[in-house]
Amino acid sequence: MKTHTSLIFTLMTMVYLQAQQRTDTSSFLDKTEFKIGYYGNVLWDNGLAIGTEYLWKETIKIKERKKGQKKISRRILFQGNLGYSTNFGTQTDNGLSTYYGLIFRRTNPKGKQLSLEVNPLGYYRSFLPETYEVKGDQVSKVSLPGRGYYAPSIAIGIGKFRKEKKRSGWYFNLQYTLRTNYNAGALPVFTLQYGYRFNFNRKK
Repeated sequence: MKTHTSLIFTLMTMVYLQAQQRTDTSSFLDKTEFKIGYYGNVLWDNGLAIGTEYLWKETIKIKERKKGQKKISRRILFQGNLGYSTNFGTQTDNGLSTYYGLIFRRTNPKGKQLSLEVNPLGYYRSFLPETYEVKGDQVSKVSLPGRGYYAPSIAIGIGKFRKEKKRSGWYFNLQYTLRTNYNAGALPVFTLQYGYRFNFNRKK
């Protein structure tokens, strides 16, 4: 009986120690990056977007090569973004957008990245220029003219990761957004995104 008890205790201790070794000691800020960059389609709609990414899961795949080991990182991240764009020429197409979803990102040993974004939660609010409405003989100014749209999106992108740096990398994405209930239909919109990511928990 004592032998069985000792064996069980030893096994439980081994499992506990192994679990402790696998525990991720990274803080919330270690796993969080902030980003800022250009958002628009260059031709008539240009603006700025800010956002954040949080690392949820990461797997490292090691491949043996003649020159040594090749480590490939695959990450799944939560993200949230907020952007504003306008037509600087006419200022008739102003909009505030926000979206939330997942990023699937692959990073090779040289830091080059490929990303796929899926954002099922998205909202776009348009803002029209000075607008008036007529009711009978009354003419009145409309407060905050425009309307909102449910706007899910997907994106593909490339980038570069800078290890242990505060400015942790750059990104370039092509995003496809579908604004629903747009004139009784849907409006597909393509936008470009270019910017930089930052991890403020790093010193360099």
